[in-house]
This record gives sequence, structure tokens and C-alpha cells, in this order.
Amino acid sequence: MQHNSYLDLAPIPEGQTAAQALKATVDLAQAAEKAGFHRYWLAEHHNMPGIASAATAVLIGHVAGQTRTMRIGAGGIMLPNHSPLVVAEQFGTLASLYPNRIDLGLGRAPGTDMQTARALRRHMAQEDTFPQDVQELIAYLGDTPGPVQAIPGTGTNVPVWILGSSTFGAQLAAWLGLPYAFASHFAPTHLDEALDIYRRTFRPSDRLAKPHVMIAIGVSAAQTDEEATYLRSSQLLAFARLRTGRPGQLPRPTHDLSDIPEPILAQARYALSCSAVGSPATVRRELTDLIARYQPDEVMITGMMHDHTARVRSLEIAASVLTDLIQPAAAA
Repeated sequence: MQHNSYLDLAPIPEGQTAAQALKATVDLAQAAEKAGFHRYWLAEHHNMPGIASAATAVLIGHVAGQTRTMRIGAGGIMLPNHSPLVVAEQFGTLASLYPNRIDLGLGRAPGTDMQTARALRRHMAQEDTFPQDVQELIAYLGDTPGPVQAIPGTGTNVPVWILGSSTFGAQLAAWLGLPYAFASHFAPTHLDEALDIYRRTFRPSDRLAKPHVMIAIGVSAAQTDEEATYLRSSQLLAFARLRTGRPGQLPRPTHDLSDIPEPILAQARYALSCSAVGSPATVRRELTDLIARYQPDEVMITGMMHDHTARVRSLEIAASVLTDLIQPAAAA
């Protein structure tokens, strides 16, 4: 494994504001940089009361300006919501402001409900143009200017990743010769199959010579297993409420999850099962097992906690574990 990275959705805890959540994101990013994380990605979601990262490119620029060396990127931009030219201009601008520090992960899902997707896109097309849109966007960022140029953008060659939670993204990333990041932190069902397809069918490109896989892992780390499980309950509650049509701000943690119907709680536990939850020793064992099983080139961890101080501490514990796991590969 080459790198460890962090995914942040800028969660808005119950009782707090979006402004407080964005301030916490900057503080968390600075803690991630200090702890040695390689990348810090932010995700595009819309019409969600508990997530403050809707204007993803704007937030990436803010976080990049408040950090110094860590790569800052999108995990991801939901490309169907935007024209490729606009995304190329946004990320070309970011790359011009912060050279060699910007990543662009691209997703095919809307990142919201369909009513909001219609509001974002103005016109809803029936056909899936994601593969063509990805290629158009890459061309705007490349070295050969076309009749329409992204300025800034042309010649920046911002690294583009394909994100996915199914085999479609794996096939596309392999066909285009791009790095692939799997959303196993909330959708682990097709992880084994997708990684196999990507690695087996990968075609080298001028952007990437061999397959490069990142998997996302949820982490809730604390001094004890009991405390980590308690802190993680906020995310389980949030996921369960989203599944039952009651999205809201990130709930306070609880020892009692009995108000969640058992089938919904089981769904939430399964969706978030690619995770490491517990004390430093437990997190080390569970991360080691996941990395040994899937052999990723990179791991991106994530985790939403109501208490910001606890979230920073969880990040620091995970960083200590992951740094140890990276060192043997680096030495080799």
C-alpha cells in the first residue's frame, strides 16, 4: 500500500450550523496533513441537511488554501450534474492556484434525490453520457487545445479518478486507463467483483501505466472499543434515517438504537460494514485484515462523529496505524 487518505463530507452535527461544519472541515484537514495523510477529498451531495460540501469545488479551494502540502480533491464531482467544460474550468483554476495538489474524482450518480437532480441539471436526459463526458473533460484538461478551451484548464492535466460502487465504474476506469476508487465505505456489495474486473481488464494509458486501486473504509477509533462503538452510532442513525426518508443533521451518539426498525438497522450495519471500529489495537487488526484481503494501492478512510474533538482523535489513531502499514512497502 502506497498512501493513506481521508474523505470528508463536511457533516453538520445536530445543534450546529453549516458555517461551524465548514470550520471543522478546515481544522480536520489541517490535522490530517499534520498526521501525514496524502490526500483529503470532499464529496458532492445536495439537498441534505447534514452535509455542507455541496459547492465542492469552492470548498476544495478553501481547504487547499488552508493547508500546504497535502493533495486536495473531489471524491467526487457528480459529473451528470455539470457540463464537462465547467468542471474543467473549475479544476483548471484550482490546479493553477495550487499546482500539483488537486485531484478530480468523478462519479456517475446524482449525489441527491431525483427532484433535486432535476433542479441541478435543468434538463434531464434519458441517455447515460457519463463515459463520453469523462473523455470530453479529460480532453479539456489535456495538452492539445481544441476549438473550445477551458481557460484555466488546458495543459493542467489534473489527475482524474473514476469513482464507483458497482462494476460499471470499474469497467470504465479499466477501459480509459484511469485510477479507480471504490465507495466501499457505504456500498461494499460489489467490491470483490469490481476490483477483479478493473485489475483484469485494465488498459495502460498515457495517464496510468498499471492499475491503481483505492478503497474507502469507515473508521471510528477511540481509546476503547465501547467508546468507538458509541461514537459510531451517530453515523448508523444518520444512515438509517436517510433510508427511511428522514434525512437530517448528524445525530448525537446514543447507546440505544432500539428506535430504528431492526431491518433498517441491519441494512445500515451491512452498508457500513467495510470498516474498522474500536480501540487502537482493534482498528489496527481490522485495517490490517481489510488491506490484506483487498490489496489496495491506497486506502481512504472516513468517519462522521458528532463531537469534532473525538473525530480528530479518531483520525490521528487511524493515521498512526496506517503509517505503520505503509512503511514496509515503502522500505521495499
